[in-house]
Amino acid sequence: MVLQYRAKAGGRWKKYPGKNKIKGSVKDYEFRLLNEAKTKVLVGPGNYNRVMKRFRQIEFFKHRG
Repeated sequence: MVLQYRAKAGGRWKKYPGKNKIKGSVKDYEFRLLNEAKTKVLVGPGNYNRVMKRFRQIEFFKHRG
């Protein structure tokens, strides 16, 4: 899965490098989650916590037995 981010004011989607490498706070950005081929949006634009919550749910069910 690919996590992308952009400024809330708009702009291009960029690959998320991690909390420590972005300028400012995660509250200044919106996030989305795509499949590995970047052809399908798994989680639409939202805040960091909502997108990461869904990311963890997907990972849990993917590796569950």
